[in-house]
Amino acid sequence: MRIRIVLGLLLSFLLFADFTADWNKAIPPFRIAANIYYVGTNYLASYLITTPAGAILINPDYEQSVPLIEHSLETLGFRFSDIKIILISHAHDDHAAGCAIAKKRSGAKLMVMAGDVAEVEHGGAGDFQYPQHWATVKVDRVLHDGSQVELGGVRLTAHLTPGHTKGCTTWTMDINDGGKKLHAVIVGSPNVNAGYKLVNNKQYPQIAEDYEKGFRVLHALSCDLFLGAHGAYFGMDEKLARLKTGAANPFIDPAGYRAYVDDREKAFHKELAAQQAKAN
Repeated sequence: MRIRIVLGLLLSFLLFADFTADWNKAIPPFRIAANIYYVGTNYLASYLITTPAGAILINPDYEQSVPLIEHSLETLGFRFSDIKIILISHAHDDHAAGCAIAKKRSGAKLMVMAGDVAEVEHGGAGDFQYPQHWATVKVDRVLHDGSQVELGGVRLTAHLTPGHTKGCTTWTMDINDGGKKLHAVIVGSPNVNAGYKLVNNKQYPQIAEDYEKGFRVLHALSCDLFLGAHGAYFGMDEKLARLKTGAANPFIDPAGYRAYVDDREKAFHKELAAQQAKAN
């Protein structure tokens, strides 16, 4: 029995290591629009929002991501110490495990939606789905649905879109891009991960209802600039290639946003129906 447990843990570690490496490859940073920059990896989206009073970082990602993000900032002409506020999309390791090291290196304040505070402060322990273990860190400000984060005249609004995690957060902000006013949406995550239990989930009884609430919020949001916690949500690779040709900014994609939300909602309802049928 002990041998099987040890082998299982070793296999999990090796799979995690490969998984982390696959999602954590450096790519050149780039300006998305106005004061929003992409500073993440090939698959893990991190955003730098600059202001006259310093910068806001959304998603430090893995611990191993932080040096890559720091290099991206330096490539753009910024310093890691410019970061004054750290935010996350949700408390999974691929978005939040780097919070402790990013906070220590920058001296920034960490702000997290209430439903995800416990997971962040306990390094992922207690997550309803995944046994996560990353560096613990103190949250400086607890956010709630509709909370606003302000710095240097820039204001972001936190929208609770729960389900993927209990505190999953979609961020919105208004920008002025060359005289064009745009409403940016950075989607937290509406995805139902493999293994998620939507029916009779004792650790998260209201999970299905929370997903439905999240979709109502996403449908109600106005979106011009469509972004998300992973580049795959908004077709980053293809849009970046188009951006490099000098075409009109492809990240301005309200139709793509609506299509994405509709698709994810259909996938949720399909999985929910399948689990309900199996439970009956």
